[in-house]
Amino acid sequence: MNAQPFATTDRIALCRECDWVMRMPPRAEGEAAHCPRCHHHVAGAAQRDMQRPLAWSLAALIMLALVFAFDFLSFSTQGIGHTMSFVDAAGALAGYDYPSLAALLMFTTVGLPGLYLLTLAYLCAIARKGPGNPFAIHLARRLRPLEPWMMSDVFIVGVLVSLIKIVTLADIRIGPSFIAFCIYAALLLRTLTLVDWISLWDRLAPLPARASTTIETGRTGASQQLVICRGCETPFHVSRRHDCPRCGRRHPHYGFDRIQLTWALLATATILYIPANIYPIMSTTSLGSTDPQTIIGGVLHLVHTGSWPIALVIFVASVVVPISKIVALGWLCLAASYGWHDDSPTQMRLYRLTEKVGRWSMIDVFVVAVLAALVRAGSLMAIEPGPAALSFAAVVVMTMVAALTFDTRRLWGDTFNADSA
Repeated sequence: MNAQPFATTDRIALCRECDWVMRMPPRAEGEAAHCPRCHHHVAGAAQRDMQRPLAWSLAALIMLALVFAFDFLSFSTQGIGHTMSFVDAAGALAGYDYPSLAALLMFTTVGLPGLYLLTLAYLCAIARKGPGNPFAIHLARRLRPLEPWMMSDVFIVGVLVSLIKIVTLADIRIGPSFIAFCIYAALLLRTLTLVDWISLWDRLAPLPARASTTIETGRTGASQQLVICRGCETPFHVSRRHDCPRCGRRHPHYGFDRIQLTWALLATATILYIPANIYPIMSTTSLGSTDPQTIIGGVLHLVHTGSWPIALVIFVASVVVPISKIVALGWLCLAASYGWHDDSPTQMRLYRLTEKVGRWSMIDVFVVAVLAALVRAGSLMAIEPGPAALSFAAVVVMTMVAALTFDTRRLWGDTFNADSA
């Protein structure tokens, strides 16, 4: 129960984005650390104990459980009504023969976040007992990669866009489950800001004793055969097995250029973006007449009905962001390959912006899922997803993976061996 003290000595840190080796002084409670070279967020706000993230994660889990206990939304028009639960959104996609979209919806909104919160609560509880738990170490090194794929906040925006699109056509009521989901999403975001991974790892597996005098600060890690563990972010010298001395995770030894992998993913996303715009993303049935809509067609329909703010949101999320992300990552790949390092900090800012906004393109997919589950009034009115929804979701996933695989260290003018790092 007693709060464990912070580290009282400097530690060596390696920036995962620009490969810069630095010495990080002890942090007071609430202090964060950034790379002096590229300003990457090296360490979050320091936490003296694990009670706060534990409490917030448990609160988020409670609200997540309430999401499944009540009605989410209700729809009625001309005496015909329908009430949907949260699970119905995924069920509607599966019912229309899109099980992959249903799985993506459940995983990104409640599956992965729920797993993350449960694991984090367990790790915080175990960390208070001291180090030496191999199972906790195994879980901790696999937890952080889940963070970019949690999209509960994006889903809320998708629900609001869905309601605005049909509010003039029917009576819509918000159920207790939707309110619980909004609270759960807010608690999840707050929990993410409270996790101090450095302090958590210090409690789960203290840094091993090593001769830090052999590591020089103010240089790149590659120039010293130094790599960073992708599980616990511990810098260590490359060995024959590339195993992290702290958490035991095998450091990936790339026998190929990661820039080429990013190019391949971008090419795939570009090809998929063509059917995503040619085919209808959803079809609306009203009084027996079916009207298929493409992404651009849906935007134009919103403009004609006077909902230009929502049309702007959909246009930016579904057209501007995917195209901009493909173009931006393509240009960064060229900069990394041909050594265009005149303004590396600006290139890094472009990369971070590209990585952060990419997930918001999933709004249109969530809109289709909500409308397909909510608007069910037979031949009077119904909405079903179209084949473009699957292609567009694949574009979003491909561009997100492309951003995550892109090697930002290549944006700097240092001599860098991609095969050994």
